This record gives sequence, structure tokens and C-alpha cells, in this order.
Amino acid sequence: MSYKVGIIGATGAVGREMIDLLLKEQFPMVDLRLFASARSAGKEITVRGTTWKVQETDAKACSDLDIVLMSAGGSISRALGRELQAMGCLVIDNSSAFRMEPDVPLIVPEINAQDMIEHQGLIANPNCSTAIALMGLYPLHKEFNLKGFFAVTYQAVSGTGAAAMQELEEQVKAWQKGDPPKPSVYPHPIAFNLLPHAGNFEEDGYTDEEKKMYRESKKILNLKELRVSTTCVRVPVFRNHSIAIHAEFEKEVDLDQARNTIYMASGVEFNDNPAENRYPMPIDYVCRGPCGVVRLRRDSFFENGLALWVVGDQLWKGAALNAVQIAQLAVK
Repeated sequence: MSYKVGIIGATGAVGREMIDLLLKEQFPMVDLRLFASARSAGKEITVRGTTWKVQETDAKACSDLDIVLMSAGGSISRALGRELQAMGCLVIDNSSAFRMEPDVPLIVPEINAQDMIEHQGLIANPNCSTAIALMGLYPLHKEFNLKGFFAVTYQAVSGTGAAAMQELEEQVKAWQKGDPPKPSVYPHPIAFNLLPHAGNFEEDGYTDEEKKMYRESKKILNLKELRVSTTCVRVPVFRNHSIAIHAEFEKEVDLDQARNTIYMASGVEFNDNPAENRYPMPIDYVCRGPCGVVRLRRDSFFENGLALWVVGDQLWKGAALNAVQIAQLAVK
């Protein structure tokens, strides 16, 4: 069976990756329609030799679609998500709009695919850093029972969108010319700098990006008592997020068993050889499906703890690929 598929937010960085991945994965489509804002309507997008004309986002234009992948931001998702769901579309949303709604499953296919079984036509994609972190933590949780973790994220500018990627490139070129950098997307220069700030600050000092890790991890893992503390940092990397994690477990951890667990897990690669300075880095995981796990060691703070480093492509496993994997599961 083939499906009519639409992508809302098709001109953005994630939307373009969704197009490429649907074709790469040979998703069974009889039709693919691309939607974006009014200012992008009429533009043409060519991927893998096929060209589409972008349409203005409109619920009626999506009414006969079977599956809609949404990556246009929370406001668009809130405006259209429930309406498209009521029309009978399967909506897979990449924004934060519905992630914590009790009737909306929040899915990482390698972790909680079973939560999709009773979906009601609307499925949420997790935040990029949450998905990547849990790809490294979940196999260890199955083995040792996760109690909580500290995480520091090193988030690429791709997480902010195409404009941020362009800003980083322009600031590097300005530096080469001796010109001062001109920040616009971010409050400060991002080239040759880092910002201890991703998302919007809230009253308690955490950002909403940091709180997503806490709230979403509890839902995905179905661990109501899970303790999480996160600091999110924006770094001058074009693509791929890296996350340093210090996790505590209920069971006594065995390092060899932990390494073997990661080695055997789906969707991750254990690529750790400190003697040869071999470890996953952002540059190694561009346009790659698996997440890299490395620096696995006993944590020196927690009694039953492990420290690890996880790297993943924010535009793939952190967004577009995860959404396509959800669609693949749904059609099965």
C-alpha cells in the first residue's frame, strides 16, 4: 500500500531532511506534497532528481493526505495539528506543542515503539537533545534501572534552524577578514564562542530547553520518579549535538556488561578506543542514523553510576529521521 504524504515546514532545515529521508528509505508514497509559509509558496525544491513546488500551508489542502509530518514550529502545530488529526490524517509533529499531552504518544522507536499501539492520529517527536541522550541511556536503563542523570548538552546551531547555520558561516568569514561578527539569531557571536544558553530562561533559572530533557525523558521511559538536571550549551558546530551524561542506577553497575549492552543495542554505535584517540565527534556523525556512544566509565560521584558521551545528528535522529521512523512503524 502507498500513502499520500505531506510535509509542513518543508523549506526549513528539518523539512528538507524529511524529504531526502523519505526518498532514501523508499517510503511507500503515491504522492508527496510540500507546504510552507505564504512567502515560500511557489518556490521549487529539488531532491534526488525530483522537483516539487511548495504550497502555502493550509488545512484544506492536506485534507486527503494519509500522513502529515510537521516541522514548522509550535504555533503552526497548535493551529493545525488537532484539525488535521480530526480530518483523519496521521500527524507526526516535530514541535513541542503536543509532547506532554496525555493522549499523544512521545516516541523514540528504538525505545518505546509499543506506546504507538493506541495512538489517536497524533504522535509527537521528542526534543532533539532528549532523543539523542536517551539513545545512549536507554540500553543502560534496561540493564541497571535508571534513577536519574545530570546532562550537559553541546548543541549545534542546526538546532536553531537554517538561519543560525548561515549566521555561524558569515561570522567565520567576517573573522577571516578581520571584521567584527554581527549577531542576529543569537544575542552574542557564536563563531569561536559558546553560549550557556539554549532556549528561553524561566523564573527558576533553567531554560525551557533544559526542562524538556527532564519532562520528556520521564514520559518516554515511563519513569515518573526520574531525576534529571540539565545545562544546555550552544556551540559553534554546524551540525550534530553532543551530550555529556552522568547517570545513577538502582543496580550495581558492571563496566564490561555496560559496554556490551551498548555494543549490542539498536540505533547506537559503541566506538571507544582512548589509546588511539578514537571517540565519536560531531564531524563523524553528519547524515548518519546511529548515535555514537563513547567515554563509558564508572562515575566517580554516584555509587552505582556511569559517565558517558553521546553524539547524534540533530537533523536526523534528533528530528527528521526519528519522524520518518515513526511513520515507518505506523504503516506497519
